[in-house]
This record gives sequence, structure tokens and C-alpha cells, in this order.
Amino acid sequence: MNLILQGLNTNRADVEAIIGLARPQRIIDVGAHAWRCEGVAFNDGLKAQIDSACLAQQVDYAFVEAGCTLKDFKLVTMDMDSTLITIECIDEIADMQGLKPLVSEITEAAMRGEIEFNESLTRRVALLKGLDAGALQRVYDERLKLSPGAEKMLRAIRAAGLKTLLVSGGFTFFTDRMKSRLNLDYTHSNVLEIIDGKLTGKVVGGIVNADEKRLTVERVCAALGVPTSQAIVMGDGANDLKMMGVSGLSVAFRAKPVVRAQADVALNFVGLDGILNILT
Repeated sequence: MNLILQGLNTNRADVEAIIGLARPQRIIDVGAHAWRCEGVAFNDGLKAQIDSACLAQQVDYAFVEAGCTLKDFKLVTMDMDSTLITIECIDEIADMQGLKPLVSEITEAAMRGEIEFNESLTRRVALLKGLDAGALQRVYDERLKLSPGAEKMLRAIRAAGLKTLLVSGGFTFFTDRMKSRLNLDYTHSNVLEIIDGKLTGKVVGGIVNADEKRLTVERVCAALGVPTSQAIVMGDGANDLKMMGVSGLSVAFRAKPVVRAQADVALNFVGLDGILNILT
């Protein structure tokens, strides 16, 4: 296996002890703050040691098959809230009502897998009843920011010929704008009901939950004529686990512990473009 080590401002000296644990056959610089350790004899015990050492040094690591590159994949699927972007849109919308702490508490519980997603979304959206729909534009204009490395990652993905899918338990108001702004190929999310310029506290149609996210990945892969094993799936919450589970490479981005534990790769410190160092 190859072991990739990377950090935001990590120097080679910072990772020498970690490299010593891995005992690689060769070390290649793959970026200013990233190294590929080749020919590592992988086992669960080594992984546990590397995990602990990297966490202490605020270094991200990934074990990948030798020779695995971005061009082995055909689709990159991303969750939106707290993955492609830094915020949870529904929490920021709720802030316009003075309800952010209450809504955020439900959001966090759902992302940890403690509340079923349909229930959590229904409860949160209901709290937005009566809010002027202009609040959505304010959240987009004033609070929505891309996660670090997002644009660099997307440029490289397009250059490699991969398609992009943004699938979210959030709302079309935001995914539609992300699609246009970032030139994404596919998006799928929930529709907020708006009547007379006010949110009704309901969503229109079915809810994009964990099962629907997985089905969306499967549908897009089928349309592209590729197996889901050629999809990279990135997410942060428990409702992303099912779509991550059918992927060829699952990436937990600054994710909840339940997601990090099940993902192939976890990016805890670097940006989304950290995936590029892994798949070089």
C-alpha cells in the first residue's frame, strides 16, 4: 500500500516519526506539505498507530492501493452543507428567525446519526414557517463560503474528465446556485415550499435522505454507464454513509466520528484539494 501524509503547514521534520512507523520502501514529495510513502506493509495495528500519531500532529493520512489515480474514477459526488461549503444552510436560515441554537441542535444530532433524517428535516423546516423567502438570498450572499480547496479540487476533476454530482439534504435554492457558479454536472436536493413570498414550513415532494442520496449516486452512475465503484463520494454526516458505502472511494471531510470511522479516507485538517495528493 501507499501511505499519503499531508498537512496545512506540515514540514518533513513533523512527519519523520510517522514515516518511521510506516517503514516505507520509498518516499516521494507530492506537494509542498505532502508525501507519498510507497511500499508500506499495511495491517490494522499499523493503521491504529498511524491514526493516533497523525491526530497528535494534525496531519491527514490515507492508505491507498499503489497506482490508484484520479483517472481511475468517472464521478465525484459531494454533499453540500459542511462539505462543499462551510455552513449548514438551514441553521443560517434559522438564524434569521432567532432560532439557530434550536435548529443547530437538531442538525448536529441528525449528522451524528442520533435522529432519523426525515424527522430531523421535517422538524427543522417547520420552525421556519412564516420566514420571508428573501432570507435565503441573504444566507447565500452573506454567509455561504466554499470549503478550503474546493475550487482547486474541481478544476483538477474537470481536467481529468470526471463528472460532478452535488447531492444534498439541503435545498435547491442553494444547490442550483452552486451548480451554476461551479459548473457542476448534476445536483439533487430538497425543494422548500414558498407561498406569497413566505416559507410554509414544508418541503415539496420526497425528502433527499440517506437512501435517496445512495439512489442518486446509483442513477447518475447508470446514466454515465459506469459502476458505482468508479465514484468518489465525499461527505461529513451520518446521512452520507449509504452513498459513501456504494462508492469506490469514500472521503470523510471534517466529518463526524461515525463517518470518519467508516470512510476509506478522512480529511480532517487539509482542504478538499487534499484528495488530489492522495490520487496522484
